[in-house]
Amino acid sequence: MMGVDVAKGDLDYTVRDRRGAREETPVKIPARSGTGEPNAADETIRKVGSTIRARRKQINMTLNDLAESTGVSVSMLSMLERGVAGASIGTLVAVASALRLQMHDLFDHPEAETVSPVVPRAAQTEVETGEGVVRRIAHHAADRGLEMAVNEYAPGTASGDKPVHHGGREYGIVISGSLTVELAGASYRLRAGDAISYDSSTPHRIANEGRSSARAVWVNLLD
Repeated sequence: MMGVDVAKGDLDYTVRDRRGAREETPVKIPARSGTGEPNAADETIRKVGSTIRARRKQINMTLNDLAESTGVSVSMLSMLERGVAGASIGTLVAVASALRLQMHDLFDHPEAETVSPVVPRAAQTEVETGEGVVRRIAHHAADRGLEMAVNEYAPGTASGDKPVHHGGREYGIVISGSLTVELAGASYRLRAGDAISYDSSTPHRIANEGRSSARAVWVNLLD
């Protein structure tokens, strides 16, 4: 890969079967308790899968259509919809985009009692994978096709094993640490203060190859 210096990147996608069978690197959302018993993570996975299936059918999209749009295999998407597989943050972003939604729409979230320009920290949706990547959705504007998030990558983590693509455009800036963004075969090293933007249809992947955690603000715009 070519090396270039710029800003940080977005999220990638992989899905996993919680029982062990896998086609792509196993990750889950959110982190599990480790007890082996059903917990809030399992319930979240089930609800997300149900929402994805309902939306896909609502817009008359087949699993094959969704697989082609996201680069995620039909078998993995099927497991995700049935609640027997979790997904990385990147996969959820790609799937939501293909369904003409934002990732925020895949999760339950309380409706605000009053309209306010402020989104309190406690009201922001936070999603964590089992691989040490956390995405906090700071602002969501469905009517504008916009989602702003704070992404945190622990050392050695990535948005996914493989570059992914989906509709829309992304804008990001690294707040602390450094991130490597892969775009169509080129590698961009982004440090604190660096910014980047790209068409989300370009295969992309984001990784923290440093020894310290990295944080970035990311904005996703739907087409």
